[in-house]
Amino acid sequence: QVQLVESGGGLVQAGGSLRLSCAASGSIFSINSMGWYRQAPGKQRELVATIRSGGTTNYADSVKGRFTISRDNAKNTVYLQMNVLKPEDTAVYYCNAYVRRYSNDYVGSYWGQGTQVTVSS
Repeated sequence: QVQLVESGGGLVQAGGSLRLSCAASGSIFSINSMGWYRQAPGKQRELVATIRSGGTTNYADSVKGRFTISRDNAKNTVYLQMNVLKPEDTAVYYCNAYVRRYSNDYVGSYWGQGTQVTVSS
């Protein structure tokens, strides 16, 4: 199976920074897109940022210019550098990866357990 383990969440004041990490492990042949999503209380899960294996990135409008997604393909790890954090960024952040477990496998979507980010005003 495939496991995604997030780290780096916590409590920070508005204007501060946090860096999230997500490492994929297990049976992995290749990883296509990796990304971060978030879910605030009472709201639907929403896309924050994604990055393809070749490095192409995509961001939600609400985080453009403040968040940066990157990945280390050798370590099967994706990062999210979050700067100028705002109270509205408070949410549980989930890592997602599209993984092929072996050469002729289908591409499956896998999720981490989530990490809490709380931004105080």
